[in-house]
Amino acid sequence: MWQSHDAAFSPERKQARRFDTPYRSRVITDQVYTEGEKSEEKREKAMTRFRESMRRFYPKENPYHIYFGDLHGHSCLSDGRPTPDEYYESIRDRAKLDFAALTDHNHGGVGKPTLYGEKGEALRDAAVHWYEPGRFSTFLGYEIDAYPYYNNMIVYHDDFTGELFRTSVDGDITAKELKALLAREDRLVIPHDTYQLGSGADFFKMDASLFTPLIEIYSRGDSAEYFDNPLNVDKGGMCRGGCWQDALRRGAKMGCIAASDDHKKQNGLISDMYQGIEKYPGITGVLCEENTTEAIFRALKARRCYGFMGGRMWIDFRINGHFMGEEFSSAEDREIYISVRADAPVEKIMLVKNCEDYLFTRKTEEIIFDYAAETSCDCYYLRVQLTDGRFGWTSPIWVNSLS
Repeated sequence: MWQSHDAAFSPERKQARRFDTPYRSRVITDQVYTEGEKSEEKREKAMTRFRESMRRFYPKENPYHIYFGDLHGHSCLSDGRPTPDEYYESIRDRAKLDFAALTDHNHGGVGKPTLYGEKGEALRDAAVHWYEPGRFSTFLGYEIDAYPYYNNMIVYHDDFTGELFRTSVDGDITAKELKALLAREDRLVIPHDTYQLGSGADFFKMDASLFTPLIEIYSRGDSAEYFDNPLNVDKGGMCRGGCWQDALRRGAKMGCIAASDDHKKQNGLISDMYQGIEKYPGITGVLCEENTTEAIFRALKARRCYGFMGGRMWIDFRINGHFMGEEFSSAEDREIYISVRADAPVEKIMLVKNCEDYLFTRKTEEIIFDYAAETSCDCYYLRVQLTDGRFGWTSPIWVNSLS
C-alpha cells in the first residue's frame, strides 16, 4: 500500500467524497503544475515520471499463477455423451484448460445404475489416469441431489480416495448431513441451479450454517448472480431467494466459480452446438502456487477464484493487499486494486459493494481508495464486461470495519 496515503491527498477529502483515485494525489498534482511548457523530449520524460509516480500506488506483483479449468460436466456414466476418457481428453487438448472435474450424477442417469458401485470406481479411475501434475489436474467429483436445501450440489474430494458421499435417503439431504459434509476439510461442496423455481435454494429461509463456500455463478445460459438477470435463459421460472446476491445479503461468505455443466463433450469450448449466450461455457480461474490437485483444491477452499463466460480472462482483485475470497478487519481506508486482461476488449469493470453497483472503470488497471465503511462488514466483488457480451465475476473480499 502507498505508505504516505494521508499526506498524499487533501486533508478534507473525506468530508467531500467517499472515494478517490491516485490522479488527484499531491504527488501527481504537483507534477502537473510544475512541469510547464518544454520540448517534446522533456515532455516525454515528464510523462515517464508521471507514469512512474502512478505505479508507486500499485501493489507488488501477484505471487500466484492463474490456472483455468472446468469443474462441472457429464459423461456416459450418467446422462452425457462422451466416455470419461473422451471427456478429459477434450478438455485438456481441445479446450486447452489446466484442470477439470468429471461430475456425473449420483443417480447414474434415469433408469440406470447409480454411481455407488462400478460406475463410481470408473469415475475415480478416469480422474487418476488423466492427472498429470504440473500440466493437467483432475478431481474426483460427482453431482448429488440435495433437496430441500439445494437443487444439485457437486461434491469434490481433495484427492482420489474416500467413499462417495451418499445421503440416508437418495435425492434428499438433511440439515445434519449437509452440515457434516460442509465441515469436512477434505471435501468441497458447490451448488448450481440455485435460482430454479421448481427445486432451487431459498437463501432467505435457509439457516446460514448451511451456506456453501462457493456457488456456480454461471453455466451455459444460466447465471445465478441476481434475480431475473439478462444472462439467464428462461428455462421454466426463477424465484427470489435463490441467487448469489440473496445469500451475500444475508452475510454469506460465498465465493463463485463458473462451469459448463456440459453433456455433449463441449466443456470449456465456445460452441455453435448451442444458441445465443448458451454457446459460452463457464470457466473458473484459480489463483494458486502450482497446477496440482492439492494446490487448486486449497485455493478453491480459500475462495481464491473467479468465474467467466468462455475464452480467457486474467483477473487480479485485491483490497489492502488481500486477495479475492479473503475476509479481513481494518480501520484503514480501503485501497482497491483492479487488473483485468482478456482475449477481447474490456467494456467496463463494475465494482459491486454490498450487492449494489458502486462504480465502474474502463481502465484495465486501476487503483481506487474507498473511504466509506457502510456496514460492519462490507462485501466487494467485480463484474467484468467484455465488448463481445461475455462477463466475469470475482469471488468477493469482505472488510470488517474497526472504526
